[in-house]
Amino acid sequence: MKLKISFQGERGAYSEEAIIQRFGENVELFPRPFLREVFSLAEVGTVDYAVVPIENSLEGSVGSTYDLLFSSNLKIVGEIILRVRHCVMANKGVKLEDIKEVWSHPQALAQCRGYIERHGWEPVPMYDTAGSAKLLKEKGLKNVAAIASKRAAQFYDLDILAEEVEDVPLNFTRFLILSRSEAEPTGKDKTSIIFAVSHKPGALYRALEVFANKDINLTKIESRPTKLRPWEYYFFVDFEGHVKDKRVSEALTLLAERVLFIKVLGSYPRSQ
Repeated sequence: MKLKISFQGERGAYSEEAIIQRFGENVELFPRPFLREVFSLAEVGTVDYAVVPIENSLEGSVGSTYDLLFSSNLKIVGEIILRVRHCVMANKGVKLEDIKEVWSHPQALAQCRGYIERHGWEPVPMYDTAGSAKLLKEKGLKNVAAIASKRAAQFYDLDILAEEVEDVPLNFTRFLILSRSEAEPTGKDKTSIIFAVSHKPGALYRALEVFANKDINLTKIESRPTKLRPWEYYFFVDFEGHVKDKRVSEALTLLAERVLFIKVLGSYPRSQ
């Protein structure tokens, strides 16, 4: 029986590429235009997993994913690191010198800013990389290109005019695999949590101190506005270890005594 997996975007999106990299081709895909729908399909059990982007090595974090993780009951059960290779694609017969504007997701446009500026193209933001390729094909335009994956070009039968046009070659996107169940320990795990601290001197220091005292390595810390009051934040933290590890369990117990709020998003195998 095929695994059912939801992702944001159209067929050919980088999220789809990440899914194929992790699970292979023999899966049933559920593309959706909005991240909230991707989460919802997994929450109600329509799909086995949701795969969502969380951060890019060049452009940073995906804020909407963090916000949805806060409110969702889904657990992180894995991560995928995808090497992103952007391609310029156009309808049949179009050449680079014909192009006046280029369509893509804002993050992809930002990652290819130098290349776009050198060609003098007008960047036009779209909701999805693959979606821009799909729309370009549907409209049949001859003076517009899209920036998306090679998979998208193949899926929508577009010509690839240039490959690997990102400004920095080491361009990676990290995706999370979400499920209603939890992942068991593997010995090479990572845990993600959210917490909030009181608005007073030393509160964040005292929270992070528990990890240092337990010799637990933090791999990421990200702040996001609480959206309840101006200038107050939630902290998203990734660290090595599984919630079932003794050191991690003890650290989280101590942390709960020092913060206003804590939520474990999941423990899962590290991708590298």
